[in-house]
Amino acid sequence: GVDVTDMTACVLDRPRHEGIIESLRSVGARVALITDGDVAGVIATTNPHTGIDLYVGQGGAPEGVLAAAALKCVGGQMLGRLVFRNDDERKRAEKTGITDFGRTYALNELASGDTVFCATGVTDGSMLSGVKSSDGRVHTHTLVMTSIDGMVRYVRSDRKV
Repeated sequence: GVDVTDMTACVLDRPRHEGIIESLRSVGARVALITDGDVAGVIATTNPHTGIDLYVGQGGAPEGVLAAAALKCVGGQMLGRLVFRNDDERKRAEKTGITDFGRTYALNELASGDTVFCATGVTDGSMLSGVKSSDGRVHTHTLVMTSIDGMVRYVRSDRKV
């Protein structure tokens, strides 16, 4: 129910995404390019204050599972499929039991059951502050999301070293 010209898609600024970026712009969608933090880019779609409606791109399978877990916690949706860069990656997938290389996975296949997503910033980013150390204390910033109650919690911790 939303015109594509009113949508903003977040995309990781990489050469492999040039076609995606061109395609989005050709239909009139706005594109927000990020230099890193693809999981944070996905999570940005869950916060109406970011202005990000959609995340599109190719990334690693572990990042895809992390993104799915975060989205599941807040009622989001996601589709993903494996994209292989070479035969070695395809062989690794075969060893884990994957046989349908063209299959599209739904969110609940990537993150099933009760799910918790937790991330602590290591360096400063758009979503979390990085670890800081001062006056003999370590300061951290953590995001905790749970599918059980849909809660999103930001936790700032202060620990004596």
